[in-house]
Amino acid sequence: MTQQELHSQRLFEEARKEVLRQHTRRHFLKESAMGLGALALGSFLNSCGRGAPHQTSSILFDPVNPLAPRPPMFPGKAKSVIYLHMAGAPSQLELFDYKPELVKLDGKDCPQSLIDGKRFAFIRDKATLLGPQATFAQYGESGLWVSNYLPHFSTIVDDVAIIKSVTTDQFNHAPAQLFMHTGGPRLGRPSMGAWVTYGLGTENQNLPGYVVLTSGGNDPDAGKSAWGSGFLPSVYQGVQCRSEGDPVLFINDPKGIDRDLRRASIDAINKINQNQHEQYKDPETLSRISQYEMAYKMQIAAPEVMNINDEPQYIHDMYGTKPGEVNFANNALLARRLVERGVRFVQLFDWGWDSHGTDAQTAVDIGMINKCRNTDKAMTALILDLKQRGLLDETLVVWGGEFGRTPMQENREGKTAPFKGRDHHTDAFCMWMAGGGIKGGTTYGETDEIGYSVISGKTEAFDIQATILNQLGFDHEKFTYEFQGRPFRLTDVKGKVIQEILA
Repeated sequence: MTQQELHSQRLFEEARKEVLRQHTRRHFLKESAMGLGALALGSFLNSCGRGAPHQTSSILFDPVNPLAPRPPMFPGKAKSVIYLHMAGAPSQLELFDYKPELVKLDGKDCPQSLIDGKRFAFIRDKATLLGPQATFAQYGESGLWVSNYLPHFSTIVDDVAIIKSVTTDQFNHAPAQLFMHTGGPRLGRPSMGAWVTYGLGTENQNLPGYVVLTSGGNDPDAGKSAWGSGFLPSVYQGVQCRSEGDPVLFINDPKGIDRDLRRASIDAINKINQNQHEQYKDPETLSRISQYEMAYKMQIAAPEVMNINDEPQYIHDMYGTKPGEVNFANNALLARRLVERGVRFVQLFDWGWDSHGTDAQTAVDIGMINKCRNTDKAMTALILDLKQRGLLDETLVVWGGEFGRTPMQENREGKTAPFKGRDHHTDAFCMWMAGGGIKGGTTYGETDEIGYSVISGKTEAFDIQATILNQLGFDHEKFTYEFQGRPFRLTDVKGKVIQEILA
């Protein structure tokens, strides 16, 4: 028996089993008409009738071509987003929020009023203040303060807006990351990238609309839910790609399977899916068909776009890339290549920014310096590269973590950490944005003299999300999807656009 005959026999067997499974399911639903059958009917009505966007939104979900490019609600300044998330939460006090008073108070007892009644991850009864371990200076025509941890970034401050007053109500990593990216601290809500691709589709039908790249040795604490689709159709979830080896797992055909045979396999599978859709009218089945088609197209498109070897040497020098490795620099260059080819939302997660001071790697004066050294050059190159290609005006770049770090040195069980570190802090941290209609060389918000609390321009995760959607052309209050009987939105029931940082 030839390889193709053997493959056809397997496809026939799979189809036979699918028919039996469908028959069994039909029998079960028929016998359970007042029970599970009623639930299935409710789900069907929700997905086909009221699962479409709320009437305040102009988006119409097309299950046959769910990633087709669509216009936003109003003309947006940005067409795509590159979101750089430093998983673990970098210390704002060593990067952007210069506090000379904290230098003077280094080693002093922290006022008890700042600890009593406050929830920290590890600090309990007492703590001492820890001055910034970096030195600061003003850069650019705007005179923005940046630390010596970021020598490359200091050269592009006139292109960025630094938000110094971000807050959150989540002090553990996974819930805080979910909150930042999905608008809720618990599982089940769509990620920001899923919302964006749902609203805009993608300009390149041979690549996913939403791509995720990770570095630092681990995925973020929130896991794949940080780029999931939640209650949106699954076609909008992020596709995790790799900068080492195959860009997507199992993208290559198995041994003995050529391109024609792979095409025949997908046609057979999608015929089964089409028959299932004709029976049950579930739009998710059509999304599954489109995902199989996307996977087939990606076999050609993904290896080409994910291959950075063909970039000129000056670009590799600019980013500090090392082809074949898994690192932030490679991912930053890949992010430019992806948006250049029409990908709508590129999410970079770089793990390892949790600066507790329990060892040298997590010390703000050792490990954090190394993390900055591994990212500073590449994130700066990303801005410059987008700018020199005329892409920065239409690409919104966002940088940040999930919360901030305390102005006090961390202690556990009343014992000072062996290295200099800071605990999780919800009351103040920094983020920055560039491109996509953002006013460069600006700062927004202010914290008190030791960087403990926001005293002006308080900003929440919902405000960050609302601003990103606004730059893409969406009113965050009207951009909704009806689920379980009510219209949901990324920003829940809060959020405001940060007008002060818009050009």
